[in-house]
Amino acid sequence: MASNVRACCLLLLLGLASTLLAAQREAPSPAEGGVLLIDIKGGIGPATSDHVQRGLEQAAAEGADALVLRIDTPGGLDAATRDINQAILAAEVPVIAWVAPSGARAASAGTYIVYASHLAAMAPATALGAATPVALGGAPPGGDAPTGGAEDGEAARGDGGREDDARNGEDGRQEGAPARERGRGAGSASERKAINDSVAYLRSLAELRGRNVEFAEEAVRDAATLTASQARARGVVEIVAADLDALLAQADGRQVALAGGGAVTLAVAGAAVTEITPDWRVKLLSVLTEPTVAYLLLLVGLYGLLFEGYSPGAIVPGVVGGISLLLGLYALQVLPVNYAGVALIVLGVALMTAELAVPSFGALGIGGLAALMVGSVVLFEDAPGFGVPGRLIASIGVASGLAFMGVLWLAVRARRRPVVSGREELVGHEAVADDDFSGRGRVRIRGELWQAEAAGPVRAGQRVRVLAIDGLVLRVAPLDGGDGPDERLSEPSEAAP
Repeated sequence: MASNVRACCLLLLLGLASTLLAAQREAPSPAEGGVLLIDIKGGIGPATSDHVQRGLEQAAAEGADALVLRIDTPGGLDAATRDINQAILAAEVPVIAWVAPSGARAASAGTYIVYASHLAAMAPATALGAATPVALGGAPPGGDAPTGGAEDGEAARGDGGREDDARNGEDGRQEGAPARERGRGAGSASERKAINDSVAYLRSLAELRGRNVEFAEEAVRDAATLTASQARARGVVEIVAADLDALLAQADGRQVALAGGGAVTLAVAGAAVTEITPDWRVKLLSVLTEPTVAYLLLLVGLYGLLFEGYSPGAIVPGVVGGISLLLGLYALQVLPVNYAGVALIVLGVALMTAELAVPSFGALGIGGLAALMVGSVVLFEDAPGFGVPGRLIASIGVASGLAFMGVLWLAVRARRRPVVSGREELVGHEAVADDDFSGRGRVRIRGELWQAEAAGPVRAGQRVRVLAIDGLVLRVAPLDGGDGPDERLSEPSEAAP
């Protein structure tokens, strides 16, 4: 046995070594210069942040001329976005944010990344903006929901139907206070705090990069949006390029300021472009931090441990449940989780399990199912690109309810079935009187002699039915039909204890 274990360990080490050597041979060697490309697609979360930070480190190590972030995102998590921006602000390589391809958007968190980048660009038929934080309310405070951008850079404002402020200046909007006044005093204190924090953050990025500060505030307070041409006209982006070659051609010769304070002139026209694809670590992190996967891991972990508790020694439910629960908890710690939702889910599963052991006539099971559904709905805070689909929550609720009802049905069915073991199993069966008696005598049942008691006279060989068991005495009653076949000659005699 020990030799087999050692052999397996040796084979495992050899396989790992060969894999590492193959990966080293396949990995491209760092090359000086060139442009690196990273795709930011979908919701921005911990996996995206890790991928961008590793890409910036690789670009610095390889001495790349620039790093292009191709963005198409509905938004994402605040913490992940700030981590990306901090990495961009401290980058040793110029970062070009490019909202592409045509039809893409840099909404919410994407707008912050565009403002933080050294150079901002958009493809035709793209949009950016709508940077209002929604985790606290689901809609920007102040009344009606925003309706998007308008012609010549005008953004619809959720001010409850009040007349627009008087327009002046080239961009057709009054400078200074109107945007701040619209957000002031609206919503709760926590909502105003989140709005003002986001406004200050995006304004600081706009001032650092020399971009339009007024739109930065409008994008947060009014969820304003701009098309590519509008964004260039208002100084939000510097370039509108349909493809990567056009982007690099227009970026060539521009000066950008890096973290050290020095100015760098971009020389990227015609440069070789290498795309940085996510490695296994980023892919695994991306899967684990998907809210739907984290939610399912949490449920699998809870149910697995409960099944192991009801069937000790099964091993598989406990192992799978333990691993799933740890992975789910890891994912929950990096996602915007409402811990009241986690507590409700745990309580719901526990109540439905307790229903099987406590005769509550369904009260615990129904309460547990309700707690599970409510906890699933409030588990994650609202964040663009992140959340558990309502259909999945409904499906989990229906499946849990059907499983709970199925277990109850099996329990009721088992309760109504006749006893098939022990002394109680004799009740209802027929026996044969071993002798004549009136009151107490002996009967033979299944080859055994038992003391019996009857209310009336019983003749030897007469069939009787067992009505009940009182200690070691069977209470019997004669069957109609008289004598039955005498079993004394066909069955061995065995005295009851």
